[in-house]
Amino acid sequence: MDNWLSFYRGKRVLVTGHTGFKGAWLCRILLDAGAELTGYALEPSTQPNLYSLAGLEDHLHSIIGDIRDLPRLQAAFQQARPEIVFHLAAQPIVREGYRDPVGTYSTNVMGTVHVLECVRQSSTVQSVINVTTDKVYHNQEWVWGYREQEELDGYDPYSNSKSCSELVSGCYVRSFLADANIPLSTMRAGNVIGGGDFAPDRILPDCIRSAFAGEPIIVRNPNSVRPYQHVLEPLMAYLLVAKRQMEDHTLAGSYNVGPDECDCVTTGTLAELFCEIWGQGMSWISCGSPTSPHEANYLRLDCSKMKNALGWHPRWHIDTAVKKTVDWVRAWQQGQNTSKLMCQQIIQYAT
Repeated sequence: MDNWLSFYRGKRVLVTGHTGFKGAWLCRILLDAGAELTGYALEPSTQPNLYSLAGLEDHLHSIIGDIRDLPRLQAAFQQARPEIVFHLAAQPIVREGYRDPVGTYSTNVMGTVHVLECVRQSSTVQSVINVTTDKVYHNQEWVWGYREQEELDGYDPYSNSKSCSELVSGCYVRSFLADANIPLSTMRAGNVIGGGDFAPDRILPDCIRSAFAGEPIIVRNPNSVRPYQHVLEPLMAYLLVAKRQMEDHTLAGSYNVGPDECDCVTTGTLAELFCEIWGQGMSWISCGSPTSPHEANYLRLDCSKMKNALGWHPRWHIDTAVKKTVDWVRAWQQGQNTSKLMCQQIIQYAT
């Protein structure tokens, strides 16, 4: 594992959204690195779910609570006394944002306000990461990647709520956190894939469910280009930024985290790649609908800032990312230890 992760040994770290897919992977990395870990989140939203399968609750202090419950969140901060905060708790699905815009805004906007208010009141926090999304930008369907200074104006309720979360972060930095010497960065990651994602309305989990059922994969928008990447890519970036900005506050800001140009592929290409790696005659069909809610057709990120300022580069190409996902799923199907599977892939990525 990368030597710089030893920075987290003994550090008090609080992760919101620790019961989610990305949160569970982040907790596994932090536990392996020796962090003193507290998680704050709702109960896992799917059955099965990675957090439970990996038995993470036995190895960290887990607090079940709603990010919109400010008094409970304040109590969690007071108990954990974190030095580093990773804010991942969110309503993360575009189509769910259309179904429940009020819940999406209240979670993604006021949830961020509550976390940063707890940070403002804390005497221990020294570094904060707010995880947003690649969809925060005003999408003009450009063929080039968006840069961090581009206009923020997500189209749909999920994307727009994350744009608002970015604005809340900037306001808290200017109004409170800069004077308190607490560096905060917002991280705008692309679409993540990896073992243990059971969420609805995501392409790789949909592929896996279809494979289990022996049915063709239904692809809504096969020509949509997305910055797909393995979940470990952005998580390692979050950890790196949290460390480096704690050592040098001038590095705090906003960062895109996505794949290289060659790995920005269409959803149809991703489905085809999955079918090739899965085998067993898997296939996919396009089944879009004129009544489907709007989703961007073209979205890429320019990650030059992350690369130049911090020396970060993606490690796994899209074919490797899909293969690692399939490998994980097949091993899980065979009853292998989920936590060990995660540790093995983290070591493979980090060495």
